[in-house]
Amino acid sequence: MLPETPSTPIQAAATRRFLTGGWPWRSAGYLLTTPVTAAVAVGPLAALAGPWAGVAALVLTGAPSDAWTHPALLALLIATGALLFSGGGPLVTLPLAALERRRLRLVDSRPIDSGHRRPPRPGLGAWVRTRYTESATWRELVYVLLLASVLALTALAVLTLAGTVAFMIVSPLILVNEPGPIALLVAQVGTPKEALPFMVVGVAMVPVCGYTFALLAGVHGALARRLLGRGHEELRDELVEVTRSRSRLVDLFEAERHRIERDLHDGAQQRLVTLTMRLGLARLDLPAGSSAATQLAEAHDQAKQLMAELRELIHGIHPQVLTDLGLPGALPGLAERCPVPVTVSTDIPRRLPAHIESTAYFVVAEALANVAKHSGAANAKVNARVDGVLLVVEVGDDGDGGAAPENGTGLTGLADRVAVMSGRMEMSSPNGGPTLLRVELPCDPNSP
Repeated sequence: MLPETPSTPIQAAATRRFLTGGWPWRSAGYLLTTPVTAAVAVGPLAALAGPWAGVAALVLTGAPSDAWTHPALLALLIATGALLFSGGGPLVTLPLAALERRRLRLVDSRPIDSGHRRPPRPGLGAWVRTRYTESATWRELVYVLLLASVLALTALAVLTLAGTVAFMIVSPLILVNEPGPIALLVAQVGTPKEALPFMVVGVAMVPVCGYTFALLAGVHGALARRLLGRGHEELRDELVEVTRSRSRLVDLFEAERHRIERDLHDGAQQRLVTLTMRLGLARLDLPAGSSAATQLAEAHDQAKQLMAELRELIHGIHPQVLTDLGLPGALPGLAERCPVPVTVSTDIPRRLPAHIESTAYFVVAEALANVAKHSGAANAKVNARVDGVLLVVEVGDDGDGGAAPENGTGLTGLADRVAVMSGRMEMSSPNGGPTLLRVELPCDPNSP
């Protein structure tokens, strides 16, 4: 299915209104300016390749002296040419590549980003090392070499064809004003009447030229996008950096959770315990049944309730049992607090990374909360095991089924949390049950 708005000449050529739109003219403009930019590149590249040209001339035409054909001298010339070309080539191609990315807008409306990386630090030395060691620079050099040779010659051939067609169309008018034989293709014509068949052929060739322009400009544009844009290596490097950055953010998030849990446990909770004890002691000093004793008793009860809520909040941020005993020791506690009977089985022979344990713990906690609130189940089960480099966690129940992200049961949030850890979540919950939630988390200690 073609896009509604074509972004390249080849896409536009498949539409009905191609010939009446602007794409043929944009393609012609792209081809017309190709020899111009190629001419800019030819001079500097030819100067850099001077030693190679000298070697070719010596070999092909014969040297006037045997000294010029000495292997050591030829090797020196070849090496000198290689140094000049590899050292100066990028300096020529970098500005031309930037120009070509701008010129590409004529035949490709999609944005194109440079494949160059930002130098790690300011300074000419860092810039040179970055530019000469990245693949984007050498892809651009290949493109400029093609531009100065094959692409330029192809564009000239097509434009010559277009010029010939235009000359055929206006040939009768030329012969009206200036009678005399003129050459049209392989024939000589001297009168407007003799030129009319060539004019008809020229008019018939106009659509052919339009599609030819689109085809060649589209191929040229696709090649430019492939060589001048971001390559697979740059995208892979960015993906690796994003993965590492995500890993650092996850570690930072877990460290912040631990800090908040520790601050609440060692600070606010301890002060609240002290306050509760003082309120309890104060109750003993007041006469029973007095108004002050009644109000103090209510305050004491509220403080105890608040302490219980704070304890639950601290446990929800990061349970201490997870830090002390790991996932096998923490999951039974979740099962005990669930109103639905839960069977827990684990096969985790080693401690896992903290962020993996935390993610698995809260996945089970959220899944059991959904079981209690929405499933209508009589029994549930939790299984956690290490399978190679994966931690596999399964939560199942014998409830009514029908669980889906659009039902607002927190499944989308669970999937996002698992995805942050480069994991995968699957769910089977047909109407009538049973429901099975399966989560796979990479737990290789050597993974980022």
